[in-house]
Parts: sequence; C-alpha cells; structure tokens
Amino acid sequence: MITHLENEHIKVAIDTKGAQLSSFINKATGIEHMWQADEKIWPWHAPNLFPIVGGLINNELLVNGEKYAMSRHGFARQSEFFLLESDETSASYSLPNCENTLKVYPFKFDFQILYHLIDNALRITYKVINLDKKSIYFSVGGHPAFNVPFNKGENYEDYYLEFETEEHFDTHLLSKDGFFNGVTHPVPTPNKKLYLTRDLFNDDALVFKDLKSRMVTIKSDKHDQTLALEFPHFNYLGLWAKPGANFVCIEPWLGCADTEGKHVDIKDKEAIQKLSVGHVFESAYFVCL
Repeated sequence: MITHLENEHIKVAIDTKGAQLSSFINKATGIEHMWQADEKIWPWHAPNLFPIVGGLINNELLVNGEKYAMSRHGFARQSEFFLLESDETSASYSLPNCENTLKVYPFKFDFQILYHLIDNALRITYKVINLDKKSIYFSVGGHPAFNVPFNKGENYEDYYLEFETEEHFDTHLLSKDGFFNGVTHPVPTPNKKLYLTRDLFNDDALVFKDLKSRMVTIKSDKHDQTLALEFPHFNYLGLWAKPGANFVCIEPWLGCADTEGKHVDIKDKEAIQKLSVGHVFESAYFVCL
C-alpha cells in the first residue's frame, strides 16, 4: 500500500513494503529525486536497514553463541510494515517482532519509522522499542538512492557531493564479499567536493567512520539545484552506486558490516546499539531541498 504526503514544497510516497520512501518530488521544479527502482539495474528506492547494517560472515548472526541465518542489511527492507497513522504531512509505520523474526533475531521489539514533512525537508525517524525482558542489540540505517543527474540532457559527471566541513577523508575498504579488510584509502575531496564519476564505486561503497560532517549535498557545476541529506546523530556514512547507473546512495548508518576474520557476537559488533529493558531509541535524518 502506498501513502502520499504533501506540503507546499514537497510531495512524497511511501510503500508499506519495507516502509520505503519511493518518491520525493520538488513541487517547484517537478524533479523526482528518488531512484525509481529499475529492476534491471537496482530494484530498490530507499531501503531501511534493521536489525543489521551490511553483511554478516557466513550470513550468520551470533547471539550468545547461537547462530541465526540473516542476509545482508537485515529483514526490515523485505518486510511488510503496518501503517499506524497518517495525515497530509506525516505517516508512521510499525514492524513488531513475530514468530518469523524471532527465528532469525531472538529479541522482542517494535521497529517504527516515522515520516514528517517540515517546510522544505522530510524528517525520517527510526524508533526502536524494547519489548523484551533483556537488553536488545541492533544496528539501523538508511540506504536512499537519489537520481543523478536531476534533469534530462545532463551528465552524471557534472555533479558532485559537497561535505559540510573540510576534513581528511579515508574510506574503509571492503572485500569482494562485502566485509571490512582493515585497509583504508584516502579519498580526494578538494574544497569539500567529491566529484561523481562512472568508476567511483567500481570497488564497492565508500565508507567513512569518523566524519565530522553531518550534511552532504548533491550539487552540479551547471545549475544551482541541490538536494541535501542531513544526519546529525549517525556516526557512519556509506556512499554507493551501481557502476554506470544514474543514481547515488547517501547512507547514514548506526552500525556496519563485519570485518574479515572477526565473526563476533552481536553485542561485540562494531558500532552496535544497545537498548535496555523498557527503553526507546530514536534517531532521525533529513532529506532537504
């Protein structure tokens, strides 16, 4: 089921499958900013990642010595959410634990995603409620894909990502299986700019673990149209595109993939989130015109 939200500046659509943002239209320009999930290239718009981010060694989640089968980025993106409530500018969705989730993730929870249009921005809030009698552990993140170029007749290479602050950029390299290999590599960002090229993601995602920037803006050398993603409380950031495809993913994460040779219990995973009994976790990011 698709829910539509709209205000003076923005019109969006959200699918209950994965509670996934499937459309983000600038009403002033008519530009559709979300990748439209071409199944021949990459069949997603903006998957929500829970209860893990990235890949697990052997596709197995370890919890107190027990092994649970779980594929890359977790099960939320493939799950049907319940629409809790909606109005013209907001909607909230729920994915509670059930018999199927307990088979692969032995924690009781309610994972909610809240969308709210505020002026020229869409706030996307992740909310995790601990319904268990013990602490629960999880990772969470976004994987939104934005159309580049914005307009017909433009080139992908006309665009760049501008970071909020000047800093030293090192990407943490991934193996061919999608695990960190302990190697880092500098990423040139003259004047806070990372230019998009067709070969930028040939070796998989660029992953930054210690950014000072909390905003990344898609810009062009040819015009002043922009789209920004602000992620004030997310400590990891992934950038990715299918090589040759006309999109770029800007991915705020609280969590990350396994490291080669380090198949550890969930509570010991890098950047894991711990939520105590009876507590609620919330963190939001924003897509801004």
